[in-house]
Amino acid sequence: MKRSAVVSAVYGLGMVLLFLGERLFGAGAPRVVSSVLGAALILGAVIARTVRLARTTGDVRSVERTLLALQLVGAGALVMYVVQSDVVTRVAGASLEQRAPRVAAALGALWPAVWLAAAAPLALCELAYAAVARAARLETGRIRDAKLTGLGLAAAAVFAFTVLYVAGERDGKLDLSHFRTARPGESTRKIVRGLGETVQVAIFFPPANEVREELVSYFDDLGKESKKLEVRHHDFALDPLRAKELGVTGNGIVVVARGGRKEPLSLPLELEAARHQLRGLDRSVQKQLLSVAKPPRNAYFTHGHGERSADRQNDTDRRDTVRRLRELMEDQGFTVKDLGPAEGLATDVPADAGVVLLIGPTQPLLAEEAAALVRHVERGGRLFVALDPEAGLDMADLLKPIGLQFETTLLANDQIYARRTGQPSDRINIATGAYSSHPSVTTIGRLGMRAPLLLFGAGSFTRAGGGDPKDAPRDISVDFTVHAHPVTWSDTNRNFELDAPGETRGPKELAAAVTRRGGLIAGKTGPDGRVVALADADAVADTVLPNTGNAYFMLDGLRWLAGDEAMAGEISNEQDVPIAHTRKQNVAWFYSSVFIAPVAVLGLGYVVTRRRRRGGGKPREAAPGQASGGRG
Repeated sequence: MKRSAVVSAVYGLGMVLLFLGERLFGAGAPRVVSSVLGAALILGAVIARTVRLARTTGDVRSVERTLLALQLVGAGALVMYVVQSDVVTRVAGASLEQRAPRVAAALGALWPAVWLAAAAPLALCELAYAAVARAARLETGRIRDAKLTGLGLAAAAVFAFTVLYVAGERDGKLDLSHFRTARPGESTRKIVRGLGETVQVAIFFPPANEVREELVSYFDDLGKESKKLEVRHHDFALDPLRAKELGVTGNGIVVVARGGRKEPLSLPLELEAARHQLRGLDRSVQKQLLSVAKPPRNAYFTHGHGERSADRQNDTDRRDTVRRLRELMEDQGFTVKDLGPAEGLATDVPADAGVVLLIGPTQPLLAEEAAALVRHVERGGRLFVALDPEAGLDMADLLKPIGLQFETTLLANDQIYARRTGQPSDRINIATGAYSSHPSVTTIGRLGMRAPLLLFGAGSFTRAGGGDPKDAPRDISVDFTVHAHPVTWSDTNRNFELDAPGETRGPKELAAAVTRRGGLIAGKTGPDGRVVALADADAVADTVLPNTGNAYFMLDGLRWLAGDEAMAGEISNEQDVPIAHTRKQNVAWFYSSVFIAPVAVLGLGYVVTRRRRRGGGKPREAAPGQASGGRG
């Protein structure tokens, strides 16, 4: 058996010398010497193995036959290499690649795989062969297992290299994420049903395009809602006049037009690149429809009193911004503008204001500014107010004339709340799914706790003048639209604990919709003024607004303020939602992946191994004289 290892060692040395000559030296005398010496050693090892095979019998003979076969397979791989190498070019005058390029390419990929399929089993068989040198009998089963293991390793390596090569050449990727083009949502369908004039949709895509087919499916479904939505398909190359008329410069554009107003939407021509936009197609189309179907509207964000804006006021301002809220206003067809003392807020609200938004002021309004906002509501204007109780401002000058009173004491709940840090302070993160039947909460009222509203540090509202509806002005109607859970309490000392009897649980009002009935203007009844008030500005800030309940509260509230409550409904969205874990969940996942999963794998391996040992039979007994006849 020791002599067997020597033969394989000579064989391996020959392979190393041949590799050095062909791959390291490459040309000249060193290559010739190294390659020729390597080939000679390989040939000598094959001859020596053949001689050993002829001299042995029984089980040893079968092992020697296996080793010889593996050496011959490795030598065959070298023949494949030589056939497609420059050695043939020097002898025949033309390379195999020139005469038969496909054969040359096949041999170039095949010889390394064949060589590895021989080398790996040969090495493992020799190790197993040497391990039984002092055994009473030759365990052929061990050597057979070593051979099969080597073949398995070689196959795995070849597969891995093949996959890497193909992936590198094709430069492709596999997207296993969920994909489906968004279908027309309830809100978009209502917009189409309510169209007063014909709206045209021009889709510029080449025929037999995958993205075009997705758009056809979406707009065919949406077009069933109204004949006033006309959908036409064009190819930029075949219809340049229509493209020029709509300002289109190439394929991959969807234009929604009415009269002289045009809203384009650009999408990639390749489905792989267009997937993200197709998942959110309903939101984009709704924005286009609102832009052309509704008259221009302005949304004024007040400033100058520490309100939240698209950017932080200074380096010390750690409050969340409202950039996404401003973008949402633009999606709903509003032109966003600023309104403050410099723009004349102390004098009056601009006449073209569709809605005025006061978001989280930290300083009180001037008496003149509050009066201007109240007059705006009395004239039929629309106002959205979101206050931060941490600022300590009750905004009485603004809220009392419209029938509201703001309580700046933070609310807390120790049973139903949003966990963020795992600390008792999380109890002020109010989560609720209790809504009224008011039109400003139509969608979330239908969804309930499937779309809870989150408020991270909320105050509460009561009716002005003691809270008795009978004492409220006759022209003011107050509807509390969002209610906190009945176990909520006002945390007066801010220790996040219920301290009885000073603090008691009870219902609290988190949002209100106020209608101020219109008065007589030039002998005619004017429009009703409308106000939506929210007891926490964080609920419409960038971090929390993407939450479904918060987004629909804002959308439906804006639609009610704008008089578009008939369009309230869900927007279809097929975009993947990021998976968020709490701190405790992250810790659990970490320790599970680092410790539990490996221990489970090791345990399974131990069980399988034990079962194999118990189920396997005894090794086959060698016939008398067979084991000793082949050794020596």
